[in-house]
Amino acid sequence: MEQVLIAGAGPTGLMLALQLAHYGVPFRIIDKNEGPGQASRAMAVTSRTLEYYQQLGLAEEMVSRGIKVDRGHIWTGTKRKGTLPFGMLGEGLSPFPFVFTFPQDDHERLLIEALKAESAEVEWNTELVSFVQKDGTVEAVLNHSGREEMHTFRYLCGCDGAHSRVRKSMDNPFEGEKYEQDFYVADLHGEGGMFSGRNVGINFGDEEFALVFPVRSSGTYRLIGVVPPAFRDREPLSFEDMYPYLHRNLGLGTAEVKWFSKYHVHHRVARHFREGTVFMAGDAGHIHSPAGGQGMNTGIGDAVNLGWKLAAVIQKRAAPSLLDTYEAERLPFAKLLVDTTDRAFKAVISTSRISRLVKKHLFPYAGPFLFRRPAIRRRLYSLISQIRITYRGGELAAGEAGTLQGGDRLPYAEVNFSPLRSMDWQLHVYGRAGRPLRDAGKELRLPLHEFPWNRETEKAGFTEDALYLVRPDGHIGFVNTGQDTALLRAYVAKHEIVPVSGTS
Repeated sequence: MEQVLIAGAGPTGLMLALQLAHYGVPFRIIDKNEGPGQASRAMAVTSRTLEYYQQLGLAEEMVSRGIKVDRGHIWTGTKRKGTLPFGMLGEGLSPFPFVFTFPQDDHERLLIEALKAESAEVEWNTELVSFVQKDGTVEAVLNHSGREEMHTFRYLCGCDGAHSRVRKSMDNPFEGEKYEQDFYVADLHGEGGMFSGRNVGINFGDEEFALVFPVRSSGTYRLIGVVPPAFRDREPLSFEDMYPYLHRNLGLGTAEVKWFSKYHVHHRVARHFREGTVFMAGDAGHIHSPAGGQGMNTGIGDAVNLGWKLAAVIQKRAAPSLLDTYEAERLPFAKLLVDTTDRAFKAVISTSRISRLVKKHLFPYAGPFLFRRPAIRRRLYSLISQIRITYRGGELAAGEAGTLQGGDRLPYAEVNFSPLRSMDWQLHVYGRAGRPLRDAGKELRLPLHEFPWNRETEKAGFTEDALYLVRPDGHIGFVNTGQDTALLRAYVAKHEIVPVSGTS
């Protein structure tokens, strides 16, 4: 019996495949398309996503291929009204403290290259036709280039997008709604107005709302906007139709369009992320407004959360109940994110009199002023970077020390992120580990990392000499101020944790 079938080879499915490959878990990853995407689609890559890629040794290559965004410009029509200096926005909070863009098609190709380096490949032109769960397994019918085959898998992971066959086959409600407005998106090579340098542009007008991101090479941009009322009934809508409007309202001069589309935006969350031995991740489980560039990154976070748990259960390094924590941790976050981005997005695209007043006359001046305040910069960065994601109160979260609790992402203190590359359970102490803890670490086969207690670790939020048991995904599982080894042993026994390093 084959272990895991991953349906869908977008960033979520590819990340899940890389996770399983890292742990040596056999899998198949299929996609009905002929190859990776040809359009940039999702653009923003959050710091938390780059931290996950750092664990896999991919972050540096991705950063070298993408664009660090220098600043954000606020426009009203063709007039620039204010500037938000991004720079090292989250300095001291992450090894990747900048705003970063990397087109989804290039993103997918980088992950495919990494997967090939692990001696694994995507099976293109292969579609999941149907499946049934039977005796704790999944019997799946696959169609490969017109030929149907039956295969049995231990687990099925639906990473097959917003129109997920996996979700629909589970009769899993996709709850939410469609935004009233239509949107347009274009990749183009252009200049003039908002289209300059390595900068993000945001444009507020009476009827228009538009975002511009730098893409790939100099002079290439991603443009997203609300379709103006005059064009809403035009089918099909082309870039040529829109160009006079873009020239007049956004200052776009010469332009060579690579790709243009009109589309609808939804915000929805599936009622469940798991049913028996079938899981869903990414757009199959949740879709978002474009606000903050969170959608793709959330899917990648799903894949990381599910990947190490699947591997641990399959390899008998954790209790089967570990898989119950996937939905318990990721579904509430997806619901919170959809609600937050929905409210933000509706405020941005609103055409009410008060909204227009704020966007055109207040925000262009108040925004840059507030942005210069360090506390506000840090708060904004923490929100959009996804480093504030926490699983507090969950089955895997136990203990607290100062401001940190079990379930929190391990704070960044420079030297402490290097050991996370093992993607294994590990003990951290910021100060000195006592002899009982050293002995317990050896007994439980948990690698122990001691870091010097200093101003930096204190500022990051750690408590001197406290014990932190860190999960494979870089979140804190258990924390204790007294290095209580009895509680540590109880936590490890409850979840039947066996570190990868302890199996060799």
